Amino acid sequence: MSKDLNQEKNKAHYETLYAKYPISNILYWINNIDKFLESATTTETSWFALYQNNFREKIKGKKVLEMGCGDCTNAAVMAALGAEVYANDIASASGKIINELNDKFEFKFPIKFIEGDFLDNNLSAAQFDYVIGKAFLHHLTVPVEQSFLKETARLLTPEGEARFFEPAVNSKLLDEIRWHIPVGDRPSKFNKLAFKKWKDEDPHPDRSFSSKHWKKAGEEFFSEIEIIPVGTLERYSRLFGWGERRNNFKRWALKQEKRLPGKWNRDFARCQLIIYRRVVKK
Repeated sequence: MSKDLNQEKNKAHYETLYAKYPISNILYWINNIDKFLESATTTETSWFALYQNNFREKIKGKKVLEMGCGDCTNAAVMAALGAEVYANDIASASGKIINELNDKFEFKFPIKFIEGDFLDNNLSAAQFDYVIGKAFLHHLTVPVEQSFLKETARLLTPEGEARFFEPAVNSKLLDEIRWHIPVGDRPSKFNKLAFKKWKDEDPHPDRSFSSKHWKKAGEEFFSEIEIIPVGTLERYSRLFGWGERRNNFKRWALKQEKRLPGKWNRDFARCQLIIYRRVVKK
């Protein structure tokens, strides 16, 4: 079996999270796909990162596999854009969402759900133009991640590309400060008992999220690696309340941070887009 204890923990967590997930929002977004992407790709780091370099046009008619499809929003968006999407998740609840979406929206290619451990997928090699992971790899322990990247390389076509949006931790000082600031249901590290309880229940393993780690991890299986830092300035949007003022700051920040010096941008980025390419020469 390729599962480890952390994967079992992830499965239990996400089965519960997506058990009764409503698809009304997803249906609204894909029925208004241009409006949705215009907003999402200019104000939200994950969408901004993943859809860079005309990704929405590149995937039309292409065969795409998404790892950890979760609530299936991105799988639905890619399918609505005309991609032939295969969506994988360890949680069977995601498959129920896919079935509902296929029933209620006429995709050019109905989304195909692949349930269970990605490493037991039984898919033939070299068939996908893109493999996508949206906030996925950081749920894996490093040894399991290595197996996932090896399998990703096997499934990609010779000219295929993998895109992974992940958190970035390239400054130990900034990371330590971050742990001491409460965010959402995560308590401050100053509150030792509450923080320990939260940490014990957290499905994410303790591991490296550095750009250097993902560059080294990819070098074993891919010939080209590109890492794009995101969120260096956008992270300060949390100082604003919800609303258009905050969104306006995000739009400005995501544009302007590209002009920052490379090292400064990398060290202080909140997240990153990791692009792996096979580029097998004939």
